[in-house]
Amino acid sequence: MSLQQKFTGTGIAIVTPFHEDRSIDWASFENLINFWIENKVEYLVAVGTTGESATQTREEEQEVFDFVKKATAGRVPLVAGVGGNDTAEVLEAFKKMRLDGFDALLSVSPYYNKPRQEGIYQHYKALNDAAPLPIIMYNVPGRTGMSVSVETTLRIAHDCKNIFATKEASGSFEQINRIMKNKPDDFMLISGDDAITLPMIACGAKGLISVIANAYPKDYSDMVRLCLAGKFEEALPIHLKYLDMVDALFKEGSPSGVKYVLSKMGYCKNTMRLPVVPVSPAHEARLDELMAGL
Repeated sequence: MSLQQKFTGTGIAIVTPFHEDRSIDWASFENLINFWIENKVEYLVAVGTTGESATQTREEEQEVFDFVKKATAGRVPLVAGVGGNDTAEVLEAFKKMRLDGFDALLSVSPYYNKPRQEGIYQHYKALNDAAPLPIIMYNVPGRTGMSVSVETTLRIAHDCKNIFATKEASGSFEQINRIMKNKPDDFMLISGDDAITLPMIACGAKGLISVIANAYPKDYSDMVRLCLAGKFEEALPIHLKYLDMVDALFKEGSPSGVKYVLSKMGYCKNTMRLPVVPVSPAHEARLDELMAGL
């Protein structure tokens, strides 16, 4: 199966469930993995932003990768989130981490440093040259403070052949359209934003790396498959059905929203690592209302 086949459809940026003492809840993790796979998502992304990568050590990330590989047992392709804002440290992680059983890496653009576009390009060029696996780059300016420009994305797509896709979460259709028009044929555009996945696929995106599919994997992956088949009239009611929930999941920060929903479903505890905290009681009531409506 080619990379394009493996990563067309719905991937989940999976949560990392914690006990109340903030240690990883492996039993809940296994139940969640089975829930996601049984509901027919195409692939899983471990230790991304939704998995609270910012508050895990590299050693803990390795534990998660080992566990996810064992629990999935080859049933779906796997992506390992290995990113950072120190290029040398990310390259060192590439050398040290055991990534057998994974099919690709997801690596976010450097955050906090706010490098200029040449710095972003050089960061990804260094990762490309040392990559132990194919890489999906990740543009999420709402978190990083810097957007990867169209020009830089296209430069990376043309020059860095170990980088085969971008998870695009800029929310800018000007950017999305210009990437789509000018990218190499074998470079994939993947939605990083649940709310605009339908129109992104209409523009040529090959699917989604999702947050909401943590809780609603079947409906959301069905919606994406309908879009990819060109059945937008059938997909539209599902897209509209979940719009309010997508908005609510991010209203008081992610993964706080989706972890609350999963806790109400009985899949994990409503526990995050500081500085991320649970949603407020008022927002819990709003999420309860939306869950009842769904």
